[in-house]
Amino acid sequence: MSQPVKIAVAGALGRMGQAVIKTLEGRHDVVLAARFDRPEAQGELLVSADAALAAADAVIDFTLPEASALLAEAAAARAVHHAHAPALVIGSTGFSPEQLARIEAAAQKVVIVRSGNYSLGVNMLMGLVRQAAAALPASDWDIEVFEAHHKRKVDAPSGTALMLAEAAAQGRGVDLDQVSDRARDGVTGPRQEGAIGFSVVRGGGIVGEHSVIFAGESETLTLSHSAIDRGLFARGAVAAAAWTKGKPPGLYDMQDVLGFQK
Repeated sequence: MSQPVKIAVAGALGRMGQAVIKTLEGRHDVVLAARFDRPEAQGELLVSADAALAAADAVIDFTLPEASALLAEAAAARAVHHAHAPALVIGSTGFSPEQLARIEAAAQKVVIVRSGNYSLGVNMLMGLVRQAAAALPASDWDIEVFEAHHKRKVDAPSGTALMLAEAAAQGRGVDLDQVSDRARDGVTGPRQEGAIGFSVVRGGGIVGEHSVIFAGESETLTLSHSAIDRGLFARGAVAAAAWTKGKPPGLYDMQDVLGFQK
């Protein structure tokens, strides 16, 4: 039986850090090796970032963009100066181009998985949407991305809706910015061929509903995902960390983890 993947959790005192730690409990393929947070943070069993990097096969990081970029650089430096460097699973969002460039540079020396959504179901949906969009011609099939979230969500469309629309655009080989249709009000005229539309609902405590509708003249295909438990993002990150075992250095995403990237 192979040894379990040793995982360190960054931002261990935060909500996602706690969710990841809870997810690790009871699994046999992964084990919690270390937990760390900001240098000034205090808490039981916390270690330094350096100690965590030394102890782990993979680090799961849902913190802040700059902290994630610094962690990637520290892991890459460790790959140069030590025999062991852990993989990174990054779930932070809101990166600047400069921070993304630093992460990409670090990925030349270590394994890095970065994704804006670690839901296994959403990422499976992205792959299916890309395949369907490639197979169903724009001349016969309209694409509409529907999403619904709780009333406290401040942005629209959701980041996941944009990821799904981007997958559809990739499947059709087009630039999403050129075909995106986000606002409809008043007399808008007929729908433009090839447009990828968005429909948004905000209300109550909806965790997250996403559907991609392929509408033809005589039939409709709907691919959808419903989020029930916010812990699903932690479970996806843990699955990604387990997947990194034995992989060569590089920058990956959840599409690689699920086998959609060839």
